[in-house]
Amino acid sequence: MTDSITITDNRTGQSTEIPIVNGGVSAAEWSKLLPGIWFYDPGFVSTACCESSISYIDGEAGILRYRGYPIEQLAERSTYLEVAYLLVHGELPTKAEFDAWVHEITHHTFIHENMRKRFLEGFHHDAHPMGMLVSSVAALSTFYLDAKDVFDEESRRKQVIRLIAKMPTLAAAAHRFSVGMPFVYPDNSLGFAPNFLSMMWKTAEPRFDANPALARALDILFILHADHEQNCSTTAMRTVGSSHADPYSACAAACAALYGPRHGGANEAVIRMLESIGSMDNVDSFVDAVKQGHGRLQGFGHRVYKNYDPRARIIKETADQVFAITGKNPLLDIALKLEEIALSDEYFTSRRLYPNVDFYSGLIYQSMGFPLAMYPVLFAIPRTSGWLAHWLELLDQNSKIARPRQLYTGPAERGYVSMDER
Repeated sequence: MTDSITITDNRTGQSTEIPIVNGGVSAAEWSKLLPGIWFYDPGFVSTACCESSISYIDGEAGILRYRGYPIEQLAERSTYLEVAYLLVHGELPTKAEFDAWVHEITHHTFIHENMRKRFLEGFHHDAHPMGMLVSSVAALSTFYLDAKDVFDEESRRKQVIRLIAKMPTLAAAAHRFSVGMPFVYPDNSLGFAPNFLSMMWKTAEPRFDANPALARALDILFILHADHEQNCSTTAMRTVGSSHADPYSACAAACAALYGPRHGGANEAVIRMLESIGSMDNVDSFVDAVKQGHGRLQGFGHRVYKNYDPRARIIKETADQVFAITGKNPLLDIALKLEEIALSDEYFTSRRLYPNVDFYSGLIYQSMGFPLAMYPVLFAIPRTSGWLAHWLELLDQNSKIARPRQLYTGPAERGYVSMDER
């Protein structure tokens, strides 16, 4: 038996055999037999738009790997910047490579003064931090004109460093502006996560030193959010990148996709759900309402995972370490009871609705003091390394410009009618 499928056009009796390669079949081979006949796949739920060696997901088994490394090992033993290097370069760095990588990122965290004074400060006083981030990332392309040389390897390397380095600075600046606090410059003596926390929370002290356990918890969350195959924002990055736009414009498009509540706002939805439940006494009635079709169980289920999201297990352990420092989040008991009921109720287990990465991450962010509006921004900071890895990969693959087809359902040809005759 060969790994292939045979397609027969019943209109003509013609057949073709198409090999199954890496779990997929070639649409080009399909088109040879059936030209002009398209797969109809809303949301691309059954369509592979590219080949990629960056992250691997087995949704049935609950597996996530970056470049072959299990996410559990990376979260336990690695750091976000080391994982970012892995995603971008394909291999874990040597000590010398890592030191050089960290040095470059650390010394590219500053943003141009015109960016801060004339652009960021031009937003309305109540601008959403994520809207500010989308716009400011796109604006960076006007500061680095060499970014348009997408096939110049040195230029690409510089833009990757700049984007990973400046994203926390832009993110913190957006938050500070939204709450009326002065901008805090990066501190090159601090690590990636501690530096971001300093730019977020520093007030009058000469130096802000974040609690090491909280900084490590944030670093773990950054690792878990760094890449996740062809999600909405990554596909946006690759789609815009396929036109050979500069990486800042492509990254802004990815941020815009992440802005949507179905993507980067999912953990905010969990917090709002838990707040609406209000108390432990209301959990049972809330679950009953969901089962009757009233409301939705936020933070459960995933388009890809049909098992327990491996990131959710890690985050749940991380949450315990955070709460030991910040005090237990008052919503935690509601969340734990909700999880207990859902995992033991046939209604949810039969539908394979298990906790996903968003279920506990919002509780951690809230306990650390991050406002809800910052949740998608916190997602964008680490996902930037994954987006850039995909951008580099598609350029190396010389990928075609994205141009999906459609099934036309409009009227047939008709003649123009003058306005006075309509």
